[in-house]
Amino acid sequence: MRKYFGTDGIRRIANTELSPELVYKVAKAGAYVLSKHSAHTPTILIGRDTRISGTLIESAMVAGFLSYGANVKLLGVIPTPAVAYLTRKLKADAGVVISASHNTYEFNGIKYFSNKGMKIPDTLEEEIEEVMETGKLDELTAVNDKIGVSEYALDLIDEYVYFFRKNFDDNIEKYNKNDFVVGIDTANGATSFVAEKVFKTLGINYKIINNNPDGININKDCGSTHLERLKKFVLENKLSLGVAYDGDGDRCLAIDEKGNEIDGDKLLAIISNNLRKKGRLNKDTIVATVMSNLGLNKYARDNGLELLQTKVGDRYVLEEMLKEGYNLGGEQSGHIILLDYNPTGDGILTSLMLILTILQENKRASELNELVKLYPQVLINAKVSNDKKYEYEKNKEIKQEIEKLEKEFAGNGRVLIRPSGTEPLVRVMIEGEDQQDITKKAQQIADLIEKKLK
Repeated sequence: MRKYFGTDGIRRIANTELSPELVYKVAKAGAYVLSKHSAHTPTILIGRDTRISGTLIESAMVAGFLSYGANVKLLGVIPTPAVAYLTRKLKADAGVVISASHNTYEFNGIKYFSNKGMKIPDTLEEEIEEVMETGKLDELTAVNDKIGVSEYALDLIDEYVYFFRKNFDDNIEKYNKNDFVVGIDTANGATSFVAEKVFKTLGINYKIINNNPDGININKDCGSTHLERLKKFVLENKLSLGVAYDGDGDRCLAIDEKGNEIDGDKLLAIISNNLRKKGRLNKDTIVATVMSNLGLNKYARDNGLELLQTKVGDRYVLEEMLKEGYNLGGEQSGHIILLDYNPTGDGILTSLMLILTILQENKRASELNELVKLYPQVLINAKVSNDKKYEYEKNKEIKQEIEKLEKEFAGNGRVLIRPSGTEPLVRVMIEGEDQQDITKKAQQIADLIEKKLK
């Protein structure tokens, strides 16, 4: 069991649980692990979102890297996928994002990217923790002329803007319409400045909200986790589409012109449909997680596509894509990976793919939104003893109840049981055609799990 890293890097309350002392150690150990096979002085890029604690965490990270002897380029406020892209493009040894993604401002976090622009695997995170815990850090101190130096490289954001211009300019110009207007919600986060630059560069008409970060309003009632304000904005302004990013810019969800949500599962369907028409959907396959809606399964099956499902986490989606050569994958939450462009979820990229699809197919967003019929889902947490939360699979009575329910659904519903990675909970998720019915059944299974695994 890892002590510091979770499913998406380290994420804690800034300056207490995520103290400068801890950050310093994570930086020093990370620089060692990620560059120990390199003969040259390592270069590490650091980007952050708009949280008030961002510069505090950044300062501690810089100190740790320089103390090890690594050089640092500070990118300032920049989306997570931009750091991934620039790390690969500039052939840096590693990239770091200081962000707590969709969480509220008091949290912050650390995500490492390898020199290939991908989130580092579990094994490397475990190795970083091992170095932190063994006292080896004292040996990793640079002296004299070996101490690292840092520099600001804020202009590198223009390389990220050019990436979109290079890939979308011609097609957007060809299909764009004067009456096509997009609402953008940047969650007062890392896309607050760059999203507007991208849309201006591509000539897409837009109206923008929640792009005035003050350090504490990131994700506050806005962005991809709070779509109500964007929905209202789209309807009041009679916009063609609304797109919402999360705090660090690696997620995107959308609102069609009628005010209906387009979630990650629907985005996967819409984008896969367009890519396949162009012969660009590798192996006619979508990669998603076990949390994806049954509706996406049915869409894939009815349209002759393969849907592969991994455990929860976009890193596991990416692993499957790389292993088998697929180029489209993602999560219900709006992490969409378009591997032909970038090896991580990218909110702006996802929104541009959606916009291009709408324009090329000459359809309204609401028409494309109908590609997938989502099934009602209910999620109930069963409170259990922490040391027993993985034992549900061995309990005969629990297994029988789940099997009985799955037979009853006969393909028109499903049961997913998943222990929490951080809390003494077992999550019971059921999908089916009737909300009231599946709520009742999920509660029954949760009650049984609580009774048997106290």
